[in-house]
Amino acid sequence: MPSICARSSIRRWQKIVATATRWPRKTAPPTIARRMGRRKRGQDIDGVVLLDKPLGCSSNAALQRVRRAFDARKAGHTGSLDPLASGLLPVCLGEATKVSSYLLAADKTYRVTALHGAQTATGDGEGDVVARSDVAMPDRETLESILARFVGPQQQIPPMYSALKKDGKRLYEHARAGETVEREPRAITVHSIQLIDCGAHSFTLETRVSSGTYIRTLVEDIAAAWQSVAHVGSLHRTAIGRLGTELGMTPLADIEERAAAGESLDEWLLPLSVAVADWPNVVLDQSSAAAMNHGRPVACPAGTVNAQTLCIQDDAGQILGLGYIDERGMLAPRRLFARPQR
Repeated sequence: MPSICARSSIRRWQKIVATATRWPRKTAPPTIARRMGRRKRGQDIDGVVLLDKPLGCSSNAALQRVRRAFDARKAGHTGSLDPLASGLLPVCLGEATKVSSYLLAADKTYRVTALHGAQTATGDGEGDVVARSDVAMPDRETLESILARFVGPQQQIPPMYSALKKDGKRLYEHARAGETVEREPRAITVHSIQLIDCGAHSFTLETRVSSGTYIRTLVEDIAAAWQSVAHVGSLHRTAIGRLGTELGMTPLADIEERAAAGESLDEWLLPLSVAVADWPNVVLDQSSAAAMNHGRPVACPAGTVNAQTLCIQDDAGQILGLGYIDERGMLAPRRLFARPQR
């Protein structure tokens, strides 16, 4: 007669076999699946890809295509672009995703071509024309003087076709339902505007603006300054903070072509340090770095700048994470990296 232990083992396997016979053949029974564990998807890859997003592709679709090309487990971007816009979309992989939300607040630089004489519901070429004007375009000198009035801090009313929420719904949802709702003006800053080209029916600008600025609204406001209307014909983002201005961008097609050929993508994977270059550095000695890695505030080293966000490094030059100075004057962690970065 089998022992008690043997009988228990037999009964356990009888239950597993019985479960397997009831379960579809292509799917492992729950008990067996739990024992096998789930297969992890992607690799732990850390860094930033300065993607040149193509026209017609949503930011999320571009993000997922980059993630698959690099076979990365985690990915995020630092500020979406409309499908009708192209240009810089920094894609953060792995531990770099922890800084993506902070990069959203960085200044943005755009090159925009505005089409004069027609205003659309969406502010770009996708919407229906809602107003027309036969007022002539001003000459270059007059247009430059008009543009100069838009440089500096100002209030901007966001467009109805935007993702901001009002009464629990996105503004574009209200707009698609035929509703126009009141929107509160938002504080923005236009740091610079340069007139690149102007013609009888269009003008092209390069502008650096604060986060939250709607270029579609800016174009409409500029045209309204000479009692006319306009909409965005093309929009290309060239920089976010310092990203893009010095390091350039990589087309999505180049990334996917090289990935399909099984070639290395390493030259396009930039270290996390490029994403935190705009923040002041704080260097910690070995003991303070160890405490910080355990989430404990430490005394600020001499000369620490009281900035909203600080980049924390150890004395070997490895980036430990982001921090801030708390109410006690201590250096406290804001986001720490699971793996030290360069």
